[in-house]
Amino acid sequence: MSRLLRAGLLGGAAAGFYAALIRPRQLVWGATRHEALDPLPGDELVPDPDLSATRCIDVDAEPGGVWPWIAQMGQGKGGLYSYDRLENLAGCEIYSADRIVPGWQEVRVGDVFRLHPQIELTVADVRISEALVLHGAVPARGTQGEPPYDFSWAFVLRERPGGRTRLIVRERYGYTKWWAPLLVEPVEAVSFVMTQKMLRGIRDRAEGMPVAA
Repeated sequence: MSRLLRAGLLGGAAAGFYAALIRPRQLVWGATRHEALDPLPGDELVPDPDLSATRCIDVDAEPGGVWPWIAQMGQGKGGLYSYDRLENLAGCEIYSADRIVPGWQEVRVGDVFRLHPQIELTVADVRISEALVLHGAVPARGTQGEPPYDFSWAFVLRERPGGRTRLIVRERYGYTKWWAPLLVEPVEAVSFVMTQKMLRGIRDRAEGMPVAA
């Protein structure tokens, strides 16, 4: 058996393993079945998604103590509370804040939310201490015109007994080109790694815990 054929078989096996066992779990990391199916603010922006991911974490703080960290998110502001070094390898210039900055707290519908100095989403919905919804898409590198997918990104806070909060993050993709999955699927795998770190980063900051690098 040639090395090329062996590599192809191993690659196919790895892809099959990921699709069958890892992908379904990472798309609902931390979420119950009910949470994965429950309607959330922003769902209406991509009503029939081709790909949806819902990830959750418990925070030992009231929604009003979690919201300021979410309100100031974005490149050029509070960052994304994830792996800054990895994001900055792509030129994102993101530096996650470890304190609440009053000047970054005002967020309104229509505001720009930057992921990168040249990549931005639009704030579609703001419900203080309840939800922040972003909308938009990023064109594929080397292409012009309409991006190959529509995208919504929702951060939802649900109050829990004992002054706790359930933080839910949902991504929804609606494909507009046949080849969109070739772009979105690898991005979504990376998004899982970054999102679970982001959720823990928000939780630790809201709970006043030391922030891990």
